[in-house]
Amino acid sequence: MAGAEPEKAPPRRFPAVLRRRAASFGYALRGVAAALRTEVHLQFHAVATVAVLVLGWVVGLARWEWALVVLAVGLVWSLELVNTAVEAVVNLVSPEYHPLAGRAKDVAAGAVLAGAVAAAAVGALVFGPRLWAWLS
Repeated sequence: MAGAEPEKAPPRRFPAVLRRRAASFGYALRGVAAALRTEVHLQFHAVATVAVLVLGWVVGLARWEWALVVLAVGLVWSLELVNTAVEAVVNLVSPEYHPLAGRAKDVAAGAVLAGAVAAAAVGALVFGPRLWAWLS
């Protein structure tokens, strides 16, 4: 077989599991974007997140303070997204008012409130002393 060209190897492709993982990130980002477009509370949290990040940069937070702030922000975002999902599913399965549907929505909203109160406490503990010193 003199003069025969060597076989070309097929192009390497990502294994299927990696393609599926990459797709799942895309679906998750699509969900966050959809919630941001439609949920006023999440839009408020987005503005608050930017304000907190800018304030943290201005006051020069320590690494451990950044960790607390990022965890608090992530907690509130996560709870707000879960609340949005619960509301969508409840509206799908119970378009008419039902006391249990109302309770599910109220409990999900209560989870967001609890997370937001905890995040506000973290914010007061991290930013409070700096802001107090600045105002004094």
